[in-house]
Amino acid sequence: MKYCNLGDIRSSAIIAGCMRIADKPLLQTEKVLFEALRAGVNTFDLADVYGGGDCERIFGVAMRDLELPRKDYVLQTKCGIRKNEDGKIVLFDFSHDYILSCVENSLKRLNTEYIDILLLHRPDTLIVEEEVARAFETLQTEGKVRAFGVSNFSAGQMRLLKKEGINVVANQMQFSLLHTPMIDAGLNVNMYEDVSVSRAGDTLEYCRVNNIALQAWSPLQYGFFKGVFVGNENYPLLNAELNAMAEKYGCAPSTVAIAWILRHPAFKQVVTGTTSPEHMQEMCAAADIELSKEDWYKLYLAPGRTLP
Repeated sequence: MKYCNLGDIRSSAIIAGCMRIADKPLLQTEKVLFEALRAGVNTFDLADVYGGGDCERIFGVAMRDLELPRKDYVLQTKCGIRKNEDGKIVLFDFSHDYILSCVENSLKRLNTEYIDILLLHRPDTLIVEEEVARAFETLQTEGKVRAFGVSNFSAGQMRLLKKEGINVVANQMQFSLLHTPMIDAGLNVNMYEDVSVSRAGDTLEYCRVNNIALQAWSPLQYGFFKGVFVGNENYPLLNAELNAMAEKYGCAPSTVAIAWILRHPAFKQVVTGTTSPEHMQEMCAAADIELSKEDWYKLYLAPGRTLP
């Protein structure tokens, strides 16, 4: 397993995402977490809205059952999304009091005294960055949060936080072989084609310049939670290349797809979404594979993309 530094926190290249554990048997979740730990994963990703809070609660129970000392793993969770009773998102809220209340509730559900990394979940256009800074200062001073990050933020939105002295250590963004707008525009600078339109601004470059780790979410998905592309008959050219690479590197096709993400210097980490112990093993194996530059570009072009 490879590791990177999020501030002064040592974190694994593969992050075990726990968004889908709310409706799974506890024993299955514990098996997945155990496989992740066995492979060297030390970081786990949640959010207060996952499963209506049940994911955090179940994770807390699972880690208690596994008897892993709290200091031996990195706990990352998110806040800022508010839903109504029907589970529909009604607003994003980065107000001072709401951030503090979210953390208190997460700590109770997770059965822990502190969160290693707290991410602001999705940009709140009504953000008052001074309020966020005050909330973060309180949480850090009280020892309830060690470090802070964001999810789905642009470079400009991170600059707002930096203006208030907030040190962002990670930005979690959607990225996969079939979701590449962050790099498409950078490969097609000053072109008339639609692919040259920047949909993420200079987020990728900003994160690299400021030592902010990019974490890829939905690494095997196409679209917005539409499904997995590995083995999907709708993507024959991509899967043919994934299968060829899998044979070359002696691993599963999904392992190659994860290794492709980690080969990019900006993407230090990949957040899994699997609840299968076997699939967790495949994804963790990607941290030990480094694709050649030639193979990386072959995979990038496989879905039918072209270079300028």
